[in-house]
Amino acid sequence: MGYTILVFLFVIIGSLMLYQAFGKTAGSGDVQRVKDRLLGKTKTEKPSGGATGEAPALMKNDEHMAGIAGKIFSNLKVADRVEQMLEKAGMRWTPARLMQTALFCAGAGWCVTWYILPPPFDSFAWVAGVTGFAAPFLWIMRKGAARMKKFEEQFPDSLEFVARSMRAGHAFSVSLEMIHREFSEPLAGEFRRTYDEQNLGLPLENALQNFAKRVPLLEVHFFVSAVLLQKRTGGNLAELLDKLAVLIRERFKLRGKIKAISAHGRITASTLSIIPIGVAFLMFWTNREYVEFFIKDPAGNQMAGVAIFFQLVGYLIMKKIVTIEI
Repeated sequence: MGYTILVFLFVIIGSLMLYQAFGKTAGSGDVQRVKDRLLGKTKTEKPSGGATGEAPALMKNDEHMAGIAGKIFSNLKVADRVEQMLEKAGMRWTPARLMQTALFCAGAGWCVTWYILPPPFDSFAWVAGVTGFAAPFLWIMRKGAARMKKFEEQFPDSLEFVARSMRAGHAFSVSLEMIHREFSEPLAGEFRRTYDEQNLGLPLENALQNFAKRVPLLEVHFFVSAVLLQKRTGGNLAELLDKLAVLIRERFKLRGKIKAISAHGRITASTLSIIPIGVAFLMFWTNREYVEFFIKDPAGNQMAGVAIFFQLVGYLIMKKIVTIEI
């Protein structure tokens, strides 16, 4: 019991210390970045490659968080990925806040499992802690995937809208701003952000590249490449956007056909993965002593771990087989 209390106190104190460290460094980093943007202190190289000069605020790359949080993210090399994941999900969180939430969920999951579940199930507290830590990241990823799917559905209509707007005499940048009034989120917000960056001084090429980075879809990369190529070589951009919209819709149709054909494989993968879990619950209900061998006995723990590992590997292999990229 004394060991349990010590572990519990260690988890709580460690979580509070990390919370304070991440919170302070995140806040100080944000304030410093705002000051640098207002004062224009960041240096960038001139196109000639010589001396450095003052850069407009929107042309600077955001620096990573300083202090403990920045060192942790830099060592793990996940800071950029976390920021892109938050951008993709449309969240206003900072990486530090996401880490704080994950640590809190890990501590809560561990404590609830250890103190509520009866022995020997309380030994799964570490599993609950790992699951709680991963839950916020999985939620953000799922939310980002849903947001990208909705954006992808609206994107062909927005391309045709830009093409019609340009035929009516509007400039390309004005057409981007009009999308904000005619379409709903998330497409409207992303195009409005691109327009604001360009309108406040950022070159159109950089604004479009930032747009493609925030929305990592193949269709968006096609759009950005088409606009930049037309800007450099000339041509009828309205006609090019119309053809691109038709191409994207054809990709949707082909993707739907592939999804229908591979439905049997996906259902089979899910069924084969659920059956062992269902059998384990039935055996626990009908023959509890048989199942407790996999929990209490060390050899049973190893057997259960190997079985779960190969079950996950089999599910991932089946999912990979039925996943066809176009």
